[in-house]
Amino acid sequence: MGTMVSILIVDDDAQIRQLLRDYLAGFGMAVEAVADGIAMHEAFGTRSFDLIILDLMLPGEDGLTLCRNLRARSNIPILMLTARGEAMDRVVGLEIGADDYIVKPFEPRELVARINTILRRARGDREADNEPQKASFMGWNLNYMLRHLVSPDKLVIPLSNAEFRLLTVLIEHPNRVLSRDFLLDEARGRNMDMFDRSIDILISRVRQKLNDDPRTPTLIKTVRGEGYIFDVKVSR
Repeated sequence: MGTMVSILIVDDDAQIRQLLRDYLAGFGMAVEAVADGIAMHEAFGTRSFDLIILDLMLPGEDGLTLCRNLRARSNIPILMLTARGEAMDRVVGLEIGADDYIVKPFEPRELVARINTILRRARGDREADNEPQKASFMGWNLNYMLRHLVSPDKLVIPLSNAEFRLLTVLIEHPNRVLSRDFLLDEARGRNMDMFDRSIDILISRVRQKLNDDPRTPTLIKTVRGEGYIFDVKVSR
């Protein structure tokens, strides 16, 4: 895998922390495990990580609050752990920027598979020599290599991995009606336990990042009964 992958685990269950630390270390990953948000902030402030595994139910700041705060300042991949299986938890987690979730109890092998999938997406599947490195539309600029979205006011807008993938798909297919199934396949993949609302959540998140009013969108328009259209001229 090249350089060692660095993982931060945030879970208040000591047994789970130890289990995951030992198991992931067996796959050559460098793992740090902490029990709460305070320790997470301390760890995150002193070293860099490739991915954070974040439990939903934590003492003090809960996982959703921590996820929201992280996403506001970083595009680090976030995998949520939850003991609940309700769709609402999944919806909220994805809405605030989590890249994936896994429900306890889970098979450790499945967790490793999820981690590897997220990290592959984070690195991107692009070949820098063969693909354009930038795209521009309506004053916005997306740098594929840096994964930077820059607003017309020259502000850098953080994107989660899922948001970046969706925006990339839209940019690559401008002025075409794209079905929800197509967007789901391209932006999220079918190897995860997905549900149909996830693409609507991602669309909502990307609209928010683009300041595209969902009531009267001008960039990402809804085509009732068919899907969405990225109604802009894209320059590369």
